[in-house]
Amino acid sequence: MKINKNIIKELTEYLNEFNLTEIEYTEKDIKVKVSKSIRSNIATVKESKSEIKSENVKLEKIIGTEVPSPIIGTAYLAPEPGGKKFVEVGKKINKGDTLMIVEAMKTMNHVPSPVAGIVKKICVEDGQPVEYGHTIVIIE
Repeated sequence: MKINKNIIKELTEYLNEFNLTEIEYTEKDIKVKVSKSIRSNIATVKESKSEIKSENVKLEKIIGTEVPSPIIGTAYLAPEPGGKKFVEVGKKINKGDTLMIVEAMKTMNHVPSPVAGIVKKICVEDGQPVEYGHTIVIIE
């Protein structure tokens, strides 16, 4: 079988032009797959992080009790669309007060506050998907 080097060159050019890591070409009984190392992408990511540091980005660290999502689902800050939010930043809450609802499989699960205190930060947007253990609220 004779390998057509022009196809390989063309596929390699497409990899670079469209910033792909892998491309495959099939014609009849011939299949050509061209890929490039991901290491070049890792170097790009590291360069981007150093650029962010050079811009003096301020990182905010809030100290308090981080309340994690008890389940995977969609977080809602109010009991209904357009309704009054359960909590807001700066609001004093008691242990057991509902912080938000996490909906999973059409079931609305109220997330109670594990401690009494003041809401320092709400870490999710209304309607945002959340993972199990993802911090949703910080209470001081």
